[in-house]
Amino acid sequence: MGRPVLLAAALLLLLPLPGTGVGAAITRLRVSANFECRATADSTLSRPRCRRPSRPGPPLKPPALSLGRARLCLPSQPCQPCLRVRLALPAAGLGGVRGLQLNFLELGSNRAGWLQVWRRRHRAPGSSPWQVQFDCFPVESGRQVLVSLRTIPDRGFTLSRSRLVTAEPPGPLFTHVWLPEERAIEVRVPPGPALTVRLCHQLALECEELPRLFHRQVLVPGGRSVSLPYEFLVPCLCIEASYPHHDSPRSKHCPFYDQPAAYGPELWSSVRFHDYSTSSKDQMAMVLSASCPLRPRATLCWREVAAETAPCHDVPNSTASEEEQAYTLDKVDVHPQLCFRFSYGNSSHVECPHRSETAWNVSLSVWGLQLCLRLTSGIPAAFSAALCQRQGGQCEPEAPLYTVTRPEGSAPGELVLLLPVQVLGSCVLVWRSDVRFARKQLLCPDVSRRHFGLLGLALGLGLVVTVLLLNCRGTWRPADGALHGRPVLLLYSPDSEEHLGLVCALAERLRAGLGCDVRLDLWEAGGVGRTGALPWLYAQRGRVGRQRGTVLLLWSRGSTRLFRRWRIGVADGVPGDAHDIFGAAMACLHGEMGTAGHGGGWVLAYFSRLCSPRDVPRPLRPLPTYRLPRQLPGLLGALRGSPPAPRRCRRGRVGGLLHRLLETGAGEGSPSPPPPGVAAGT
Repeated sequence: MGRPVLLAAALLLLLPLPGTGVGAAITRLRVSANFECRATADSTLSRPRCRRPSRPGPPLKPPALSLGRARLCLPSQPCQPCLRVRLALPAAGLGGVRGLQLNFLELGSNRAGWLQVWRRRHRAPGSSPWQVQFDCFPVESGRQVLVSLRTIPDRGFTLSRSRLVTAEPPGPLFTHVWLPEERAIEVRVPPGPALTVRLCHQLALECEELPRLFHRQVLVPGGRSVSLPYEFLVPCLCIEASYPHHDSPRSKHCPFYDQPAAYGPELWSSVRFHDYSTSSKDQMAMVLSASCPLRPRATLCWREVAAETAPCHDVPNSTASEEEQAYTLDKVDVHPQLCFRFSYGNSSHVECPHRSETAWNVSLSVWGLQLCLRLTSGIPAAFSAALCQRQGGQCEPEAPLYTVTRPEGSAPGELVLLLPVQVLGSCVLVWRSDVRFARKQLLCPDVSRRHFGLLGLALGLGLVVTVLLLNCRGTWRPADGALHGRPVLLLYSPDSEEHLGLVCALAERLRAGLGCDVRLDLWEAGGVGRTGALPWLYAQRGRVGRQRGTVLLLWSRGSTRLFRRWRIGVADGVPGDAHDIFGAAMACLHGEMGTAGHGGGWVLAYFSRLCSPRDVPRPLRPLPTYRLPRQLPGLLGALRGSPPAPRRCRRGRVGGLLHRLLETGAGEGSPSPPPPGVAAGT
């Protein structure tokens, strides 16, 4: 009969405490030592917790092995007897010893068990003796237990002791009244002998003292009462009473353990959260320090604004792992508004990372018909963005996704993404896409008066090109399939916001109006980011050549400056394609013109407001050159591989309209453009 009872007592150490629901505390055996340690045990004992004692008692004089009686008391369960072990070993003569092993044998039932205590760090010679306490080995009342000690590895040093564990008589009786207004508990002692009473925090094996300001142990005469204050009303707050004489039986009552409605509001105030989250490891980590052995459940949630009163939206499937009150979750974009929600019973608490700085930042500006995202990141990461339309406080991302990456080992710098403005009032969602959990940041452009001018300029160009297409459709409309799917590689120098807006507008008209397969780095950021700018350019040039397409080089005054810089680099022996797409394009064109004597498949065009024929360098003047918008029909004919359109196409009025639009747009202020060669696009 003894074995089932003892096993049941041992299993109590593994079971959740009653009345706590999800995330309840689990009682674990405790090992206290005066050195950094870890502990293991066999299957008859739950996995023990090893730590340094918060208030160490008087040390034993080594060598010593001391056995004492203790009680395992769980709320709503009868107390069980158990055996407490204290030992002390001299440091001298234990060189090379890495740990200790305690062996337990309960005589009569022959139930056996073992506990190992390992030293985490090397002990210096001459250090203090080993002092270890183990709470505690469960025993059936009336049984004798034999305890023996040996070292790991075995150095021939042994100690053994035995102890008869007797049943403890019932403790004294008392009653209590909760005084919430006074934040105190009144303990009433019935007529009879005096009792020593106190409030304590029950940790299964011991009821530990409250913090110093609230610790009171009072001798109360029979028939009298005393009011004991507490700091926080927590589930492990208990009342303990005993007779004044030494080794008196004790009575304990924990009135709030199964009353979450009472302690819920104060539970989280008693917990201290230590933030160890790190962006470099993409890990959120928090360690809890609490008066009670809580094991709450932790999941992720995100706040729209950085305010403690703001609601925190749950992130699905984001439960953190827990070990020794340490909660960790990997593959997280650590952000001050991406937080842990701790849940215990029917209460919860949101704790956000304690650092306000972020590993990356993003800003938004408007370039014509483009939204420019500038991302700066202190760590290697991939970022995605998507347009969205705000409706009822929500903004759901829409396809396609735009992605840019800062690879491992790359130097810190600015990344740029360009997104087309599909509808005025569009917003953008931006997030890290190389992690599992990330908060989506919502950015909406500030379409001020200055930005309206740029939008109007780009929209006007689109309107003019559309009118030209309709005006001249009878003269130079391509035959069925002549341009559909035919590739056009569009190259440019990103030297001004105005030029960039016109480039994007023309590319969109060629794609939507004529069905051209336009290849533009602004629309290919995914491919550019994966393969690199230069491999992407050479691959596109090869594809255009195989499919008899055209390379359209849009020139500007800024292109002239970059061309001169490129030629100086070539003269100095620096590879001309070592920096950006524009330099690589010049190197490619230079090679083709040197081989064939002319740039076959290359066409040059410029916007008359931003450039003049004199700005085209002499080495490039053999290329077919078109002035926009006046010679737009001729450019379209060149793209389909036919001679320029006849002069029947009426273009003077439309050309004048575009000139006026360019004049208007030239006076608009603009932010600095991205550096040449920056990957950007869809």
